[in-house]
Amino acid sequence: MTGQPGIQLPDGWDEIPGARGCTPQSCPFRDHYQELSEWETQVFGLSTQSTEYQMEVAERLHLPFELLSDCDLSFAKALKLPMFEVERKQLIKRVTLIAEVGKIVKVFYPVFPPDRNADEVIDWLRNNV
Repeated sequence: MTGQPGIQLPDGWDEIPGARGCTPQSCPFRDHYQELSEWETQVFGLSTQSTEYQMEVAERLHLPFELLSDCDLSFAKALKLPMFEVERKQLIKRVTLIAEVGKIVKVFYPVFPPDRNADEVIDWLRNNV
């Protein structure tokens, strides 16, 4: 869940493992988007928030990639992604998947620190593609 200006995060948010850090994870993917494109990759973000919420976040953070909504949890449940619940909302913990021809070939989990994840992905691509 990416926070929104003027809206408080849930109580105890910072203490939930895997909760805080979605924006620090997303922004380096924005900043390295050109380099990632040179590896012929496609970058997507995913969360259980609504499409409208995701559109606002993408615009506010100037993200050059789409944020996808899994508000019905179908993707998260099918892949058994790590999740947690807060204030009756099911949320996906930070995880990065690399897929090739419809097959997941690498999983980064847990993602910590979140602001280094894009660099980890680029290093993995450099050594495995």
